[in-house]
Amino acid sequence: MPTAAPLPRRPRIAVLGAGSIGCHLGGMLAATADVTLIGRPAAMAAAVRDGLTLTGPGDARRTVHDLHLATEPDAARGADYVLVTVKSADTATAGRQLADHLDPDTVVVSFQNGLHNPDVLRRELPGRTVLAGMVPYNVVRTDPAAFHQGSGGRLMLDDTPDAAELATAARGAGLRLDLRRDMAAVQAAKLLMNLNNAINALSGLPLREQLGRHEYRACLALCQREALAAFRAEGITPARLGPVPPRLMPAVLGLPDALFRRLAAASLRIDAHARSSMWEDLQRSRPTEIDTLQGEIVTLAARHHLPAPANARLTTLVHQAESAPTPWPAPTLLADLRAHTA
Repeated sequence: MPTAAPLPRRPRIAVLGAGSIGCHLGGMLAATADVTLIGRPAAMAAAVRDGLTLTGPGDARRTVHDLHLATEPDAARGADYVLVTVKSADTATAGRQLADHLDPDTVVVSFQNGLHNPDVLRRELPGRTVLAGMVPYNVVRTDPAAFHQGSGGRLMLDDTPDAAELATAARGAGLRLDLRRDMAAVQAAKLLMNLNNAINALSGLPLREQLGRHEYRACLALCQREALAAFRAEGITPARLGPVPPRLMPAVLGLPDALFRRLAAASLRIDAHARSSMWEDLQRSRPTEIDTLQGEIVTLAARHHLPAPANARLTTLVHQAESAPTPWPAPTLLADLRAHTA
């Protein structure tokens, strides 16, 4: 009688900073891994009570109960992988919190926005293996323990032997994932796209509606042109992640609405509920990541004595909105940015 093939080992995965992205990744990975979510007490209490409900993209829906839930970083002990999904401003603190609780062979993965979080974790966790990851899609909390993925795309992760087991678990759980050897270029490309987070947050509109309006896209084009100039001065070449090369993205954004929708249809598969994480932060009166998005471009441009007035102005507007969020109509926002870039 033939011997049954052994079942794949279930890796132990902890998610530190289990907010929208962290709960989505952890909830999905629970199909093929033993997952511990480490998050705020209120969020973890809701997950204990109701389980996690994950929806999207499209009509996809699953409820997940098979999770370990914790509120302190010592719950990362024994993990094969720790996925860090905290806001960028909290990365150094997260590294220090993890330092005394990691097994010698634990692999730490930064699934965060911005350019520098993996390096910040490496500084706080000397001698540890830290990988860079990228989440391309939007996830928003729709109820205390419910999370909606509103757009598509493929996760990306450093292509090293240490990533292999996590990649296998992710793919087995239905997550599309690419292993890449150019993650610095991938992160730069993601930053170009994330410059829209501030515009979406200030618009108050769903992403699909906001990106469908020429004036909002013109705001994004101003930001991307400044970013591309700063990247060139720094010697950074963003990876091509979609049908449009990064250097052409501002020109495509400037097309008339109807033509833009036709040309960008493949990259605009965004459902009607999708919004940026920054919009969610403003609604919940939480600090945003603006300083590691637009603020990163301002800093990089200044290093090379380049102007970045559109990014600087949006940084100011978002900080103002953190205490008093007020929607900016598209013509008003564009006029304001143009006045500051004249």
